[in-house]
Amino acid sequence: MKLRIGHLSTFYHTAILLMAGGKADARLGLEIEWRLMGTGPAIMQAFQRGDLDLAYIGLPPAMIGMDRGAPVICVAGGHMEGTVMAGKPEWKGFPEETELRALLQQFAGKRIGVPGRGSIHDVILRNAIEGCGLEPEIEVVNYAWADMVTEAVVRDEVAAAVGTPALAAAIRRFAGGKMLFPPSRLWPHNPSYGIVAHQGLLEKKAEVAEGFLRLHEETTAYLRAQPREAAKTIAEFIGIVDQDLVLDALRISPKYCAHLTEEYVAATMQFVPVLRKLGYIKSEIDKDRIFYRAIIDRIHPERDHYGDGIESAEFGVRSAE
Repeated sequence: MKLRIGHLSTFYHTAILLMAGGKADARLGLEIEWRLMGTGPAIMQAFQRGDLDLAYIGLPPAMIGMDRGAPVICVAGGHMEGTVMAGKPEWKGFPEETELRALLQQFAGKRIGVPGRGSIHDVILRNAIEGCGLEPEIEVVNYAWADMVTEAVVRDEVAAAVGTPALAAAIRRFAGGKMLFPPSRLWPHNPSYGIVAHQGLLEKKAEVAEGFLRLHEETTAYLRAQPREAAKTIAEFIGIVDQDLVLDALRISPKYCAHLTEEYVAATMQFVPVLRKLGYIKSEIDKDRIFYRAIIDRIHPERDHYGDGIESAEFGVRSAE
């Protein structure tokens, strides 16, 4: 059997570490085919074509796919609060501006870049702009790949960007920029990524899904406990980033765990009315359609670790707040 896994280029997903270590195939006793995708919506299209068995994805695009009939369900968490607003240093940011409306108001008549339409970052940004009554004044520009958003900030195609901690770290490095609004303030506990499985895999090869989730949980624990070593491995595998840039991304929102907590689930369900309002889904999708918790509850019966932050000898314990 070949296990086909869709993933994004995001630094802090366990996919990169599992690919770099090369141990997943041997542990599972089968061949893994890793498929890089530009955005969550592209991953859902691949599921609908029957091209994937598992994937790393933000929950809103997964929910959009579910609403359109994609035979997938979320079987594990991975990270919370992974959407950040960043821009060049001339813009006011937190804590200078503690209220989101005041911060967004400075971009009236400007453009804000974000990954693909329907991505978790796109949904959070559009909801924030509409909630602040600034929808007619700020143009949202979607990009097919997250890396393109960083380039747009560097070239001044957009005034600011909303995306992953990796994007914020890249803007800080390559555009001399800064984080404008912290991820915990944009949408608390938001499900920045989880593991979704094709329902056919759960029906026919549930033991394969469980084996992979055990690897995922172990790797998430390794990322928390050994961030410097993990960052070195990630940087060497990717090849175009260095260890310090990866560490910067890891520390921006260090909430890593495989558990599906009540907070994770509740924050996910808060997206349902927003996705309907934006016209991304048509139905009132319920949590039993979104989540299948039996496997991860068996693998991870103890308390969750999202609030533990990351630790290293150099940095000490890093708070998740």
